[in-house]
Amino acid sequence: MTRRSKIGWSLLVLLALLLLAVHLLLPYIIKDIMNRKMADMGDYRGHVEDVDIVLWRGAYRLNQLNIVKIDGEQQVPFVRLPRTDIKMRLRPFWEHGAIVAEVDLYSPQLNFVDGDSEEQKQSGQGVDWRDKLQGLIPVQLDRVAIIDGEVAFRNFHSEPPVNLYVNQLQLTAHNLTNADQRDGGRDADLEGEGLLLAHAPLRFSSRFDPLGDWQNADFRLRLTDVELTRLNDFATAYGRFDFNAGTGDLVLEAEIRDGQVQGYIKPLLRGVDIFDMQQDLRNPDKSVIRGLWEAVVGGGQQLLQNQRADQFATRVDLSGTVKSPDVSPWQAFFNILRNAFVEAFTSRFEPIHKAADE
Repeated sequence: MTRRSKIGWSLLVLLALLLLAVHLLLPYIIKDIMNRKMADMGDYRGHVEDVDIVLWRGAYRLNQLNIVKIDGEQQVPFVRLPRTDIKMRLRPFWEHGAIVAEVDLYSPQLNFVDGDSEEQKQSGQGVDWRDKLQGLIPVQLDRVAIIDGEVAFRNFHSEPPVNLYVNQLQLTAHNLTNADQRDGGRDADLEGEGLLLAHAPLRFSSRFDPLGDWQNADFRLRLTDVELTRLNDFATAYGRFDFNAGTGDLVLEAEIRDGQVQGYIKPLLRGVDIFDMQQDLRNPDKSVIRGLWEAVVGGGQQLLQNQRADQFATRVDLSGTVKSPDVSPWQAFFNILRNAFVEAFTSRFEPIHKAADE
């Protein structure tokens, strides 16, 4: 073997050892960097247990990433990400060459918590999450997918405790940074579906500007065939009544233009039974006041529902701004009357700009 060959083989061995060292050490380096960044997130703190890297695929995996509220009763983490796969690719040079990432989140959980004090609440306020995400994944995000996710609203201190959730959530957001520009903006698409309380189908979609702080967006949501008795913990804790029977739908549609919101929310309840003499007035577990209140709620619902269609519904218009949306309670009441005596609403989508006197 010649001297030049020996030098060449030595360099190859050295390069192989260097790549092996990088492959072994890089996950620990990235894990340490991420944990130091997530240790200072305002009101929240994050931690990742493990990082796996596949250099030749340009991919890495985050295992057991949790984000919790620092000052508060940590019943559940705000965010739980058991597995996050991040795949990087080089965008073609004719598209202004850049590294973009595709992210797959497996079985993620997002937990909102209500309570009597700020220490008990967990809403995600106090952190610029978009800025933190860009800091954790310092490349452009082109696609994000959620596989079998869950979003929950909880109250551990109410009577009874509340656990309202959407599970089996499948969501995909496309074109987050590579969308076609129209009139100076970017249009990204979001499509998703899931089940409310493991039984009622929920579908939603949105088109929005991912760089515009939701100042321009369209949003649609339809929830169907909710068994109202499954909402009894929530109804009892926040409304002091419960359902004996009935099903419900909910349609929401909104558009945001320059931060101004226009749209509507339309709940529709069918076959509702709230008040029962034996259950509500003669039940030793319920107070007389609680029973009388349920009699008032049930009687009002029976009086105002559309008797022929056996449904209780209203349409409430949304207005205001993204930061302070406004819903008129008077309009809700008059639309209840309209449904009771003029027409029975359906759960189909309607024009957002529907005239009030139609």
